[in-house]
Amino acid sequence: MVPGRHFESDSELRGCKALLEMADIIVRHRDLGELLRNLAPRVRDVVSFELLWISLHDAPTNSMRVHVSEGVGLSTATPLEPVSETPGGWVWQHQQSLIISDLSAETRFPHAVKILERAGIRSGCIVPLTAAQNRLGALALGSLEPNGYEENDLPFLQRMADVVALAVDSALTRGAFEREKDRLQVLLDLNTALASSLDLSQLFPIVSGHLRKVVKQDLATVALFDESTRSLKVYALDPSATNGGLYPGLVLPVDGSAPGRAFREKEALVLGREEVAQFHAKLTQQLAPEPGFQSACCIPLISRNGPVGTLNLASREENAFVPQDMTLLKQVAAQIAIALDNARAYSEIAELKNKLAGERLYLQDEIRSELNFEEIVGESAPLKHALDQAKTVAPSGATVLILGETGTGKELIARAIHRMSTRSKASFIKLNCAAIPTGLLESELFGHEKGAFTGAISQKIGRLELADKGTLFLDEVGDIPLELQPKLLRVLQDQEFERLGSIRTQRVDIRLIAATNRDLGEAIKHRQFRSDLFYRLNVFPIRIPPLRERKPDIPLLVRYFVQLYARRMNKTIDSIPAEAAAVLNNWHWPGNVRELENLMERSVILSESGILRVPLSELRVLENDRTGAVGALENVEREHIIRILRETGGVISGLSGAAARLGMKRTTLQSRIQKLGISRADYEN
Repeated sequence: MVPGRHFESDSELRGCKALLEMADIIVRHRDLGELLRNLAPRVRDVVSFELLWISLHDAPTNSMRVHVSEGVGLSTATPLEPVSETPGGWVWQHQQSLIISDLSAETRFPHAVKILERAGIRSGCIVPLTAAQNRLGALALGSLEPNGYEENDLPFLQRMADVVALAVDSALTRGAFEREKDRLQVLLDLNTALASSLDLSQLFPIVSGHLRKVVKQDLATVALFDESTRSLKVYALDPSATNGGLYPGLVLPVDGSAPGRAFREKEALVLGREEVAQFHAKLTQQLAPEPGFQSACCIPLISRNGPVGTLNLASREENAFVPQDMTLLKQVAAQIAIALDNARAYSEIAELKNKLAGERLYLQDEIRSELNFEEIVGESAPLKHALDQAKTVAPSGATVLILGETGTGKELIARAIHRMSTRSKASFIKLNCAAIPTGLLESELFGHEKGAFTGAISQKIGRLELADKGTLFLDEVGDIPLELQPKLLRVLQDQEFERLGSIRTQRVDIRLIAATNRDLGEAIKHRQFRSDLFYRLNVFPIRIPPLRERKPDIPLLVRYFVQLYARRMNKTIDSIPAEAAAVLNNWHWPGNVRELENLMERSVILSESGILRVPLSELRVLENDRTGAVGALENVEREHIIRILRETGGVISGLSGAAARLGMKRTTLQSRIQKLGISRADYEN
């Protein structure tokens, strides 16, 4: 109430009170039906009526829809009526209030008057619903008596309409927001579904299920363009009702069908019942007339390479596909087009992958030759790292120390380094230090003069001289005797030496590459290898991974060796049993590549047909022997330690203790005693 304001009548006071109560109701209610039912008693306190309804303008159809109603004798259904044929439409269009004193005398709205008269309404009052210049529709009251409303009722009804308009506008905005939220959620869900699968038979039902949440469709299909036949093949988005998702024999021409027109023109097409019937294609003949579809739409599926088909929807309702729906459907069609492109690309990639797999075997030899690693087979990351190190150090001329277990291919790496170096045109001389007796190793390395020792009947040039201007490869360098190591160190430092039995100094220009499967650090600790020689050799160490660390390379090596020995033996081997391949891949290969090569050679010898016969029983026997050998070795070691402990009276440390006699540290011996389970009672008795 405004201070100082005096109401002229009780009716005005009741009207203001009713408006305040209406405002409170509007704040607390969001549903229009519930809102109107709660407003009705407040309105009756001011204006008499038997019927209360709201008709709102429907923009897509330019018609009026009765959303809610309150009163006896009028259905709560929501029919659509043309704007010009309803009183509410006239009020909405002209934005003027309308009082109909006697419906029997009203001639402008015959259809609406007939409905109201059947409900017993004799007179009515309609006022516009407008909020913030937004014309929403009309608020109407009906009375069972003629002349039920007068001009002095209009101010209150208009103020009431203004209040209701705010509620209606809020509800419509909120509804639009919720619908937009649902549409965005559908797009998000579709995007997730389409991105997670490349199988179209799984994607189509997902698309249909999501579309039904926001679009009134009773049938959904996808028509995909077939380049070979220049036609459209129809797939159901819900394959449960069809044979695997494809309508049997249903192929649409691009010309003369609704989907074909949308595909050809690259524009969405919305059809009513009569327009659907105009297309005499198989799809419309088979699907449209019998189920009684009243509307349909066809949206082109356009990918980055052009149109690939159409998305087709049909509904039993008229005007089911409004402009708002078309915006969403175009976005859905764009997502489906991308999914189709991805599925097609995936299929092409799979086909190319199979083709490349066949060509890969032929290209591997060429690739290895190009990289100067002809004899080295493998693509695993550890091997590639070692090869990259070899390629890096090759041009430098630095001394290289190759570390790795026996059979890993250390010599192959050394040869590759030589081929990639500036000395590649000179000699590559190798010497296995473990394969030559200690007394002859010095002669093999440095050479000797005639008569230098018993049996030296002629002069001999050593490996150092042979490797002049080239590369000397010392394999198993850790087995060089201690007395020979200083002479080798001198060669590395000064590039000079003397033959056995000679006093003349020879100068050479060599690059040394050494290899070992021993732990030279441990050898230095046990005084079996000179630390100064180790530092001269360890300029650029390269570790060659054992085969158990190169699991991806095992199939490549198997195929390489099988083909190699099959060619030598004039055999043709086409396949390897899956069981054999699995065992080979899981074996720990203590002998590494050399063990695998020998096994493949035996397998090729045993193979009499095109299938490789691998003697898997040998691997199982080796595993059992290995386990037994380890156990036997531990027993021997345990008995030996117990015997030494008995001889030293259980004393471990000191110059005459068990550790010194065993040639190991005190802490190492204590660790071995604990591991082997040796107790004091074992050596005191």
